[in-house]
Amino acid sequence: MTGRSGDRRGSASLEIVPLTEALGAEVSGVDLSAALDADVLASIRSAWHDHSVLRLRGQQLDDAQLVRLTRAFGELEIPPPLAPGVPYIADHPEVMVISNVVEAGRALGSLGYGEADWHSDLNFMERPPSASLLYAIEVPDDGGETAYAGMYAAFEALPAALADRIAGRSILHDAGFNSAGERRLEQRPPVQHPIVRTHPDTGRRCLYLGRRANAAVVGLSRSESEDLLDALWEHAVQDRFVWVQRWQPGDLVIWDNRCTMHRRSAFDRSARRILHRTQTTGTRPFA
Repeated sequence: MTGRSGDRRGSASLEIVPLTEALGAEVSGVDLSAALDADVLASIRSAWHDHSVLRLRGQQLDDAQLVRLTRAFGELEIPPPLAPGVPYIADHPEVMVISNVVEAGRALGSLGYGEADWHSDLNFMERPPSASLLYAIEVPDDGGETAYAGMYAAFEALPAALADRIAGRSILHDAGFNSAGERRLEQRPPVQHPIVRTHPDTGRRCLYLGRRANAAVVGLSRSESEDLLDALWEHAVQDRFVWVQRWQPGDLVIWDNRCTMHRRSAFDRSARRILHRTQTTGTRPFA
């Protein structure tokens, strides 16, 4: 899909350009470090609901500005600590650092340099987050891309037989490991969410798969569950539903965890990659 949306409310230069038919839009003409007026914020939020993932390039944000912007999308969520009792950034505990960099023997962040599997953030919580904002400070020349998959489009394109198999069913979401395969510091019991959820803001229905590892469909035998989940995942991450973000310093990407999934490609462990992330609290998924 090409062309501009024509949405310029609150800013003479604000432009929103769709990136693919399934999801994603480029937003330009706005300086996010400034205190934005209500009309501009409303336009950005509206584009986020319409396109699920937004990219804004060439931004210069400090952590306080990132936190302030995140408040426009909801109540801020405090991420799990870098180490027990140690936030990633002392002055801004709302900010999580995603990085492979180690300085003076101390890791700046988490999730390392390896591949991160497809997932939606914190799917194992009773109330998974709604908005995620990820800001690039340092990125490698090659690798470390983030791919996003649109779960509205995946749901709407479900084959009838597969749609019938998941009708009314739920997934038990495991909390043991993060998307990089690392065991979580804080262990939680599994949480059950519907496979098809209704977005609380848009009213649209979408797939909600969370992540593949250790997931189970409630009410099915292990073999039946594995077979159904394999079919769902094969369908949900087809190229036609996916857009890939190739990071540049100063990129900010805002995505909706309720109707997207994402993954990261691996990169050279000697390369530096530092991104700061904030999230907003969500509501319990409902069918």
